[in-house]
Amino acid sequence: MASNQEIEIKFRVHNLRALNRSLKRSGFRLVTKRTHEMNTLYDLPGQALRKRGDLLRLREYGKKWVLTHKAKGKVGRHKTRVEYETEVEDGKKMDAILHALHYSPTFRYEKFRAEWSGGKGHVVVDETPIGNFGEIEGPSRWIDQTAEKLGIVPKDYITDTYASLFFHWKRVTRSSAAEMTFRAIRGTNR
Repeated sequence: MASNQEIEIKFRVHNLRALNRSLKRSGFRLVTKRTHEMNTLYDLPGQALRKRGDLLRLREYGKKWVLTHKAKGKVGRHKTRVEYETEVEDGKKMDAILHALHYSPTFRYEKFRAEWSGGKGHVVVDETPIGNFGEIEGPSRWIDQTAEKLGIVPKDYITDTYASLFFHWKRVTRSSAAEMTFRAIRGTNR
């Protein structure tokens, strides 16, 4: 049985083309081309999941739907947490099931994601409405070795969630956007 332990870091991407070239030079292979992704986080009334550090997400990735639960993580140099996910045949019905169980959407975020595979883990490249990010996921030592190959130093490691990054971005930019979607952010910049 595969481990349900997720170990990862994020990092800012300033030049997508340069990162893609560096990934190829480092022996990574593209396994999923740039694909649109919409994520919806759900919680119970009173935000019981968020208060204990858990996350429940329904993700539409291209034509695939995935339901994910992530437990409260431990943050050091890397973020580590237990993650369970499963493909869902019908995302609209899964949304209806969650609503019937008194879960409701609390936050949506969107991105375009490309996935790269190499060695003991993978790297994803995310184009989001608040900037471009990469994620390196795998064993801790492998994450550090991969980051070094890609020119990423530990001080540039990010262990925040996309929701945390969005709310920090909102404070800095004073944006009125309520969600991290391209439409919401474009609509506030007019």
